[in-house]
Amino acid sequence: MAVDVKICGLSTAETVDAAVAAGARWVGFATYPKSPRHVDTPTLKALGARVPRHVGRVVFFVDADDALLDERLATGVVDLLQLHGAETPERVAAIKARTAKPVMKVIKITEAADVERGIAAYAPVADRLMFESDGGILPGGNAKAFDWTILSGRQVPQPWLLAGGLNPDNVAEAVRVTGAKAVDVSSGVETSRGVKSVELIRAFISAARGAATKGEKG
Repeated sequence: MAVDVKICGLSTAETVDAAVAAGARWVGFATYPKSPRHVDTPTLKALGARVPRHVGRVVFFVDADDALLDERLATGVVDLLQLHGAETPERVAAIKARTAKPVMKVIKITEAADVERGIAAYAPVADRLMFESDGGILPGGNAKAFDWTILSGRQVPQPWLLAGGLNPDNVAEAVRVTGAKAVDVSSGVETSRGVKSVELIRAFISAARGAATKGEKG
């Protein structure tokens, strides 16, 4: 089975189109003004409208209030909400109920115990989980990886994505070590912070797919 890829932090039509053409399973858009990848609501609506139905449109939120959630949902281009802040399990459940959309909660990892705590707290309320390194200036997009062996052989009750410090050169190894069936990248396909590269997007998706092929053959 091929590894699914999410390209996060897209902000231009060219890079959205490139991600779709290269075979991304999801494209992601940031709702966080402090991020260099932040897009406003009109831009989100325009970019999301370019994405075909078979590709999921994910919007990244950080401790968003209901007004912001409603504003973004009103664009009609949100298929999955990614919650990257300090949202409690109760808040995750409330967001899911309010929006009637599937929700993915990011679990920030510094040590093995963080995985178990995150699963126990959020697997009952989230549709998907994302494991990402803790630390850095921003929530996401910091080019920092955690010790992937923490996830080796781990049983996770919900579908999950691996994120944090991935790039075209290391994604195959990350998949091999963790057994991830889906990966997320942002800074690893950028030439500078917030500036995505069409070539790196293509290379990352190709490398992730290559990892799946090797795993199946081996």
